[in-house]
Amino acid sequence: MAEPIATFGGALLAPGEPDPVMVVNETGRSVFFLACDHGGRSFPRRLGRLGLDEPDTLRHIAWDIGIAEVGRRLSAALDAALIVQTYSRLVIDCNRDPSVPSSIPETSEDTPIPGNRDLGEDERRARREAIFTPYHRRIAAVLDRRQSDGRASALIALHSFTPVFRGVARPWHVGVLFNRDDRLARPLLELLRAEGDLVVGENEPYRVTDLTDYTVPVHGERRGLPHVEIEIRQDLLADPAGQSSWAARLARLLPAAFARLPGG
Repeated sequence: MAEPIATFGGALLAPGEPDPVMVVNETGRSVFFLACDHGGRSFPRRLGRLGLDEPDTLRHIAWDIGIAEVGRRLSAALDAALIVQTYSRLVIDCNRDPSVPSSIPETSEDTPIPGNRDLGEDERRARREAIFTPYHRRIAAVLDRRQSDGRASALIALHSFTPVFRGVARPWHVGVLFNRDDRLARPLLELLRAEGDLVVGENEPYRVTDLTDYTVPVHGERRGLPHVEIEIRQDLLADPAGQSSWAARLARLLPAAFARLPGG
């Protein structure tokens, strides 16, 4: 049975609740900076589960299944900094501009989100200030620090996607996403396709846009950093073996792709 929805008033996060930002290996020596915008599935206690039943909070609508574990393994393999957003994207999507409707969705896929209906500006602001802003402020601070230290950075946004969407099977094992800047995406596409055992999507099953993404446009494109968004199909990340296998593959291919950058 779905939990009741809390009424709004006061701070969103109580003392002792998870921090919205988890940083792993912040001073790692790698050029790569890893971000998992949808890595967590926590809900602020005062919001309950936004009126959802527990099984719905385990679905893709709430988080990118398996990707935070891939990020942790990849961070260790590359000695790379990793940042993970720990709250469910149903509370506020940290890969959407807060001004767009999908930032706090009233429906996700075909599932109504009762706790997101008819929100006032104070409620939206509370979620933005408690979760969205600290996450992106921390990304900006780490990238600023690396720049001031004379260190190069390449932004890797890690995501996962469902094998089936609204009854339609998705054939891709992995997708390589980009928008205005394909410097890193192109060599990574070539290397993934050369593996021989993968169906690789170019801007599939999604593509990066200013309306559907935030991390890459703001922290990658605007800074002029090499970047790419990687989507891995969730059935391939269902267990630790799959997560380790994908982390090992990316740890091998990302440096090779970076070495092919113009001037690299």
